[in-house]
Amino acid sequence: MEVGTLPVELWRVILAYLPLPDLGRCCQVCRAWRELVISLDNTRWRQLCLGCPECRHPNWPSQPNLEPPSWREALKQHALATRTWTQNGPELQSSTCLLFFRRRKDRRVWHVGPGCEFETLRGALGVVGPYDRVVLHPGVYEEQSEVALKVPVELVGLGRLGEVALLVCLEQQCPTARLCNLVFMPPWFSTVVYKTSWGHVQLDNCNFEGAQLQIHGPATCQARFCSFSQGSSAHLVGVVLSLFDSCDFSGSDTASVTVEGPPVSERNWACKHLAALARTFPSCGTSGSHNCPPFPSSTAGQKQLGANGKREPVSLEDFQRMTGVDPACQGTVIEDCWSDSEHSEVEEEKRDRGENVNTKNLCKLDYKIPCDHHGLSHLLKPRLDGSLPLASSPDPPSATPEPLTLQQELDRDPVAQMLAVSTLGCILRRCLFREGKGGVHLSNYGQARLEENVFRGLNYAVRCLQNSTIVMLRNEVCECHASGVFLRLSAQGLIAENNIHSNGEAGLDIRKGANPVILCNRIHSGLRSGVVVLGNGKGSIRSNQIFNNKEAGVYILFSGNPVVSGNHIFQGQAAGIAINENGRGIITENVIKENQWGGVDIRRGGDPILRNNFICYGYSDGVVVGERGRGLIEGNHVYCNKGCGVWIMSSSLPQLLGNYITHNCMYGLAVFCRKDPENMEAREGNWPGQDRIGGDDGRGERRVVEGEGRERQENMNEEGEMFAWESDLDSEDERHSARRSISVALVENNCINYNGAVGLYVKSSEPLNVFANLVNSNRGTGIAVLQSSQLTRLVTNCILENGRGGVSVEKDCRVELRGNGIYKNKGHGVSLSGNGQVVENDVVGNRGYGIRVSGSADIKVFRNRVQPAQGCGIAVLGPAKGVVHDNVLYQGHPGNKKTLLHMDPGNESCVLRNNCVLRHNNSFTSAPPWVLENPPPRPLASSPSGLSSSQYPSRLGISMTTKISATVESGCHSGSMLCSIL
Repeated sequence: MEVGTLPVELWRVILAYLPLPDLGRCCQVCRAWRELVISLDNTRWRQLCLGCPECRHPNWPSQPNLEPPSWREALKQHALATRTWTQNGPELQSSTCLLFFRRRKDRRVWHVGPGCEFETLRGALGVVGPYDRVVLHPGVYEEQSEVALKVPVELVGLGRLGEVALLVCLEQQCPTARLCNLVFMPPWFSTVVYKTSWGHVQLDNCNFEGAQLQIHGPATCQARFCSFSQGSSAHLVGVVLSLFDSCDFSGSDTASVTVEGPPVSERNWACKHLAALARTFPSCGTSGSHNCPPFPSSTAGQKQLGANGKREPVSLEDFQRMTGVDPACQGTVIEDCWSDSEHSEVEEEKRDRGENVNTKNLCKLDYKIPCDHHGLSHLLKPRLDGSLPLASSPDPPSATPEPLTLQQELDRDPVAQMLAVSTLGCILRRCLFREGKGGVHLSNYGQARLEENVFRGLNYAVRCLQNSTIVMLRNEVCECHASGVFLRLSAQGLIAENNIHSNGEAGLDIRKGANPVILCNRIHSGLRSGVVVLGNGKGSIRSNQIFNNKEAGVYILFSGNPVVSGNHIFQGQAAGIAINENGRGIITENVIKENQWGGVDIRRGGDPILRNNFICYGYSDGVVVGERGRGLIEGNHVYCNKGCGVWIMSSSLPQLLGNYITHNCMYGLAVFCRKDPENMEAREGNWPGQDRIGGDDGRGERRVVEGEGRERQENMNEEGEMFAWESDLDSEDERHSARRSISVALVENNCINYNGAVGLYVKSSEPLNVFANLVNSNRGTGIAVLQSSQLTRLVTNCILENGRGGVSVEKDCRVELRGNGIYKNKGHGVSLSGNGQVVENDVVGNRGYGIRVSGSADIKVFRNRVQPAQGCGIAVLGPAKGVVHDNVLYQGHPGNKKTLLHMDPGNESCVLRNNCVLRHNNSFTSAPPWVLENPPPRPLASSPSGLSSSQYPSRLGISMTTKISATVESGCHSGSMLCSIL
């Protein structure tokens, strides 16, 4: 019968009436017939697939309404999977042609039920031969003692699922068996309904109700489209390989699937077949079709990012409109004595002269001393391509790095790549875990692989303990009452491309030496933190999207020490990353944005390495270093935050090196006393959740929600664990390996620019070292020191073009200014009311006085070069005392009538000696212009060479490697100090 004798459409109508076995025989006629059968309509294949009593919907149970890409392919996979149990025959290695002569297994069919050959299951099993089929007719079959399967057999229930129920305890003592379309319920004497310790069992379309399945290695199990309900569970001990595909687990009293013990060394015949089936499932390396949906909007009217989208260019004005904040001085404590009065004093001088000086109208500008080639000037000059560097750009960075894809992460991490393709002890894929105590529990070196499962409404989804290994790929973990995924006691593995959300505790909880690799997950909408690492927990947390969690996106405490890299952490209702209670960690190249509290919050012994991150667009401060906070904060971009760029409390000891702190609405960098009720009260008005933050009562010491303390207590009590980790805090060999040891908080090599108020605001009771920073174009004073009883050392900084004064020091403060360049600020260059010394600074082109000493200050001013634009060069006002000597003063504007060196006539406690005053000649047009030479403008550059590029941000494109040097005569350093600029 030729195919061509009838139209193809008519052949398809005829073939649509054939059952599946007959269609299979038609495929074997010839190639034309095979192609004709394959071309049948997808609707017919759907009918054939769902009409099979052994086959459920291919996407059952998690997505029963989702159509498969091909119903024919789904039916084919089902048919192949049902034959796994028969593949244990000996392999013929001599010749492939002998396969044609291999004898088929003779199979008989036995019927069990009322009116059939056998009325009991035990009777049928007593006479069956190898590979026979036992068909159980509808009814309930109960046995009063354990039943053994001694030969390979297939047990199949007739009719719909649920019509055949077994109240038996079966023990498999044969190489293979298959059970299909049956309901298992526990007998009166045991909750275990099926167990095997060396064979292979295949379960298709079975229900377990209040029963337990036990598999002991080297036995294997393949369960497909099975339901485990009413407290049912699967217990696997020492399994080499088992596969659970498309199963439904609900209502468990403990864990639905328990895997314990290392895989035994012996393997049975089914392992290679199960491994082949596992490889047919798409691996994580080819998961390009698993795209994440757009992020949910947490703030009306804000621009949102896609999974891999870049932020559109956002100017500071756009951010102001978005947040409704005027960055000038919103919520900022600015004292009138050193801010507003500076402008008014200069303007008063102009009014006294009765003129409005416009320097642009002068025919000559030779009175201005050039200072554009100081040691940090290269940070302000345009690049070779004409673009402005970050330090001088009036706009914040317009885009942030995109997170890497999973394939990119695997390509650079061989360990993660090996885990991604590995076949572990228990494989669960496309299963649904719901409404029970636990999902999957691994312990004592157990191994499991989870792919595309759904965990919903459990107490916990996955718990991995005691050196066990877990691989989780593309699962959904949601609405768990406790943590979603819990790892402790040296657990490890790979957790990648999962959607973990809406859990009652942390999405991921890592503790007690657990060290997983966490890649490219979406961890969001949790009622607590996104990821918690504590109790010496480790882990590599990379390229995840962590957002919209009620508490910190990543919370590290109790000696937790993870690597957090390349993540996007945003729109959290608390801090982006919180490091507390002696937490550590290496936090690099993350994008931390749009969080309600600090982008990074470090407190109570927290000591991380925070490097090369983008911390931006937050609704509070960028980085907060609270009481007893430490850490190396290096090479970060901190910009466009509603509060300060960096907020540091006293009793902390951070190192800030090579950061860009720009375009923040308040201070660039603020250093405050731990107990400062006035300032704390002023700031509380800008914070969400201010009812959780206190001042002197100690609640303000931790900018975290009340629940974080509760989380720590609950998690500890839940496991019955003590706080034994604190005994390990002294073993810090690796903690300080990447940083120098310091005893005073250090601010070095930073660019603090374009902030809405003061660049560096110090109101502290502890010493502070500020070396080699570029502080320019801030709306307030460049550096302001208030109420600081300890020594604040300002050395080799460039303080340029700030909206008010350059440096302001209030009474009772101790300051050392050495080797700084203070240029072109709109107020006084240096305004001093405190104590200290001003040595070897260049104070040029400031609108007010060059150096203004007032009040009862006790100050030493020597070897400075000063040129004011319009006011006095050095002015000693009031009862100030000290020594002013060996300074060089250059006259500023030729029309300025102020004396360059002024001291109140009644002052007898200040000594002026050996100062050089240079004025313009009457015919200054013929005189050579003044220049700063021998040495050149400060801060000084000693060498164009710098540190190795490995110490600098790899993604930021920064090439600032000039070294800055200055002579230091205090007790802290001897000789010259070299400060490397980043």
